[in-house]
Amino acid sequence: MEKETNGLLKKTGVVCLIATICNCLWGSAFPSVKLGYAWCQIAAADTGSQILFAGCRFTLAGVLVLFFGSLIQKKILFPARAAVKPIFILAVFQTALQYLFFYVGMAHTTGVKGSIITSINVFLSILIASLFFHQEKLDAKKIAGCLLGFFGVVIVNLQSAAIDASFVWNGDGFIFVSATSAAISAVLIRKYSETNNPVMLSGCQFVLGGIALICCGAVLGGKVAFPDYKSYLILLHLALISAIAYTLWGILLKNNPVSKVTVYGFINPVAGVILSALLLGEKGAVTQMTAVALLLVSAGIFVVNRDWGK
Repeated sequence: MEKETNGLLKKTGVVCLIATICNCLWGSAFPSVKLGYAWCQIAAADTGSQILFAGCRFTLAGVLVLFFGSLIQKKILFPARAAVKPIFILAVFQTALQYLFFYVGMAHTTGVKGSIITSINVFLSILIASLFFHQEKLDAKKIAGCLLGFFGVVIVNLQSAAIDASFVWNGDGFIFVSATSAAISAVLIRKYSETNNPVMLSGCQFVLGGIALICCGAVLGGKVAFPDYKSYLILLHLALISAIAYTLWGILLKNNPVSKVTVYGFINPVAGVILSALLLGEKGAVTQMTAVALLLVSAGIFVVNRDWGK
């Protein structure tokens, strides 16, 4: 049964469906985080409170992953001693460093530039998997597919006037560090999932990384208020987004090459634009350029996953 499941998870159609769901969930996080800030009374410039809020989100996500994962697998997902080091390393790269630098960086750059720089993690994950971990070969179709997807992300952001040639080290630079951390974590998930349960890894690293973010946010003087039921619901919603998306992502990476999965990451910012328009009423966000961006992203995914030798 396990072999049949693993075989199913390697099919291109299944990978496409699950990876698209993951990135649409992550895309929905952009407007959801904005709603969370509003409902939990967090100011746009209050980085400490934003990091604290993120820590609460990811800690809860980890608890949910471990709870429901244990129910589904009919056993308590508790890490063995050999899994402690992988969990710690993943918590550092996938949660703590990625989101610490992301939230601080976004406080000093525009959302448009942040979105474009963040999408670079797709390139970086494929380069790291190929050149440093030797998990797969780097070839022309992967480079071409990544370029197509990246151009799609750039195009969807050309609708804004917030793109310029300036570089802010604690803004754009920090977002790049966040993207690099995300790329490293994708490769590490692929590596560690070979000998560990990916659901257990996801849940435990979320809890550990989330606690680290809570501590950082508290040190920076962060405060989060939960004045009504909406504030609790948005936190639960964001936690579920992370719990579901990252767990499914980890399972895909366990069973497929890094490039086959991570290239779908270009869907994330495009989905974020569309869902922000729908959920936040940002009129004018979705234009013909969005359709062009989707076509380029789709073309990039097709090129990377197309077996041209057959």
